[in-house]
Amino acid sequence: MAGHDNLHSRLVAWLKIGLPFAALALLSTLFLVSRTIDPSDAIPYADADVEDRIREPRMTAPAHAGVTSDGAALTVTAAEARPEEEGSAGSAQALRAELSLPDGGRAELVAASGNLDATARLLTLQGGVQITTSSGYTITSNEMTAALDRTEVKSASTLAATSPMGQITAGSMALTEDPATPGAYLLLFNDRVKLIYQPAE
Repeated sequence: MAGHDNLHSRLVAWLKIGLPFAALALLSTLFLVSRTIDPSDAIPYADADVEDRIREPRMTAPAHAGVTSDGAALTVTAAEARPEEEGSAGSAQALRAELSLPDGGRAELVAASGNLDATARLLTLQGGVQITTSSGYTITSNEMTAALDRTEVKSASTLAATSPMGQITAGSMALTEDPATPGAYLLLFNDRVKLIYQPAE
């Protein structure tokens, strides 16, 4: 029994010395064979991105939400936006605007690009603009404007629309609050309006 204890004591004593040396040898091996990391490898990419952001600052997935003077909720989102520069409005790509009217009606606008003029409180949408209303109208135009402080969506260029009545073409259109009946809203087509009536089947 005493011999067993003596062997155990000697083994523990050797392990106390040997294990730290083994650990030190392993760590030394790791440092010697590990690949040296060159921090400069990532710098060109980082510098290019930072320099690009400084030269052309932009925001990713910006959003604007507010309530117009007549009580409509307006939300505007984009994939990317660039801030306003002196003498020009801010620009945005892949725009989407949602308008929820107090009477329960809704309108959704999508466009490839647009400009936001904060001073005039006006959003200009461009590039195959499409507005879809909850009343069943889908209108497509090259350009539309939407006021940010009141319910007013306009197209001053030729447009085409599908409606519950049929196909419509016109020179302009406007979605606004009815001045004679506050709280009610009008969708008006003007200038060479043509309707191809398609009765419901």
